[in-house]
Amino acid sequence: MSVAIKIALNKGLYLKDPQDSELGRNIIEHSIVLIDKLGIESFTFKKLSIEINSTEASIYRYFVNKHFLLLYLVNWYWEWVQYLIQINSINIDDPKTKLQIIIHSFVSASRENPMVGYVNESKLQKIVISDGMKVYHTKEVDDENSKGFFTSYKNLALTVSQVIIEVNPEFKYPYALATNLFEMANNHIFFAQHLPKLTDISIEQDEYEEMEKMLRYFVDKLLSSSF
Repeated sequence: MSVAIKIALNKGLYLKDPQDSELGRNIIEHSIVLIDKLGIESFTFKKLSIEINSTEASIYRYFVNKHFLLLYLVNWYWEWVQYLIQINSINIDDPKTKLQIIIHSFVSASRENPMVGYVNESKLQKIVISDGMKVYHTKEVDDENSKGFFTSYKNLALTVSQVIIEVNPEFKYPYALATNLFEMANNHIFFAQHLPKLTDISIEQDEYEEMEKMLRYFVDKLLSSSF
């Protein structure tokens, strides 16, 4: 299996980086499919071992438990979005254009990308939506934060907030807007598909295109900028 890119993640998230071996990539690929299908509560390493025709012990050589596996997957997605922003905004100086690119990257990150064959970005985004908050809505959040387990998300928020400040230096809440844009890009696609009364996005149209329009609308109104 050819791998075009490798996402660098906090080494505390894993015992052995699964991106470096065929078995590890197999674990990532099938854990995404299985967690998307079952949810993290019903997901187990035993079920995963059956899926990949291996042993539970082989999975435990990569991850301490399924919480760390979920942390790894969510961190991978955060870094993937950051990667898309960086790649798509190379040589772009205008902050308004950068912010448009950021919004597009937030929305399009869930589109499947052949550069990483063992990650189904669409299914991974569904995991981020359904189970992503569970990685930090825990009793261990402060300890895990001290170990840098959420640095990827904080760096993503920093990247976006800096562009927001470039667009409007007087805006008081750049970090809040940065994280809310990311969460909205994920949640309102989900709402459109499953809880349509909670959003103005409709699957009867291109929900991804509509999502971009809605995020640009909010940004335009909040930053008093013309997009």
